[in-house]
Amino acid sequence: MDRGPLCARRADELRYARRRYLSAESARAIAVNVANATFAARSAELWGQGSTAVASDSTHVRAYDQNLLTEWHSRYAGREVLIYWHVEKKSLAIHSQLINCTASEVAAMVEGALRHGTTTDVEANYTDSYGQSKIGFGITRLLNFDLLPRIKRINKVKLHRPTAGNPDAYPQLAPALTRPIRWELIAQQYDQMIKYATAIRTRTASTESILRRFTRNASHPTYAAMLEVGRAEDCLRGPLLRVRDLQREIEEGLNDMESSNGANSVIAYGKGGEIASNRRDEQEMFLRCLRILQSALVLREHPDAPGRPR
Repeated sequence: MDRGPLCARRADELRYARRRYLSAESARAIAVNVANATFAARSAELWGQGSTAVASDSTHVRAYDQNLLTEWHSRYAGREVLIYWHVEKKSLAIHSQLINCTASEVAAMVEGALRHGTTTDVEANYTDSYGQSKIGFGITRLLNFDLLPRIKRINKVKLHRPTAGNPDAYPQLAPALTRPIRWELIAQQYDQMIKYATAIRTRTASTESILRRFTRNASHPTYAAMLEVGRAEDCLRGPLLRVRDLQREIEEGLNDMESSNGANSVIAYGKGGEIASNRRDEQEMFLRCLRILQSALVLREHPDAPGRPR
């Protein structure tokens, strides 16, 4: 039996259904619904209590040289685009976004923690060493969730003195201490910092656009005040990051993130996992469908999934 015409007809039907019914927004809604269904189906007896912490990281996806959006990434030493993922501790992706190789990972981390759209409440975010920055600590503190990075060479981290005029207050910490925190600058720019944080939370402005504006004008007083908030938060959070239990928690969350990326490389096997299209909407569709498949696999392996024996 010649299956050629039948396969061609089915391919045409799939392409028609894709053009007629599926868009980036509808695909995102499907992924959110699958994630919420997974959260609702989870049994505390089997899975334990839910966590309010997520891990986030970027993964590189190879793209054709002819792709106009392809960029050279200095860290991975290849031509690619980046997908930034937010994954909770049970390996379920709650957010994904397509970013440029030169985009700020701090901005992507904040956007995912605030815009995931699922029923989970993100109170902490694990990141690797690239997510550690003073501005990251400052923005997350203003937005009321914790940044918990995995810090390389934590013994080399410098802390800031809480007050000025008392250099001998902490003699055992003297090698790790630098200048005092400028609390007066934080007080002067407090209203402006709250205005920018509110703009991010209410979607009046994106985190990327605000950080880009500050980067172009690094001497901006509000940006300097956010850095001081980040330094204060770093001093409060830094000693906690040396606690072994917290280090293991961060490492476990990031390991789940890496396992999720490994699963994506298996799912996205077509064309060697490369993105061929130059169109931004097609790349977004690739990302959304990849997230749907990953979430569906997590739900299918769930012990309480319909039709699955205990």
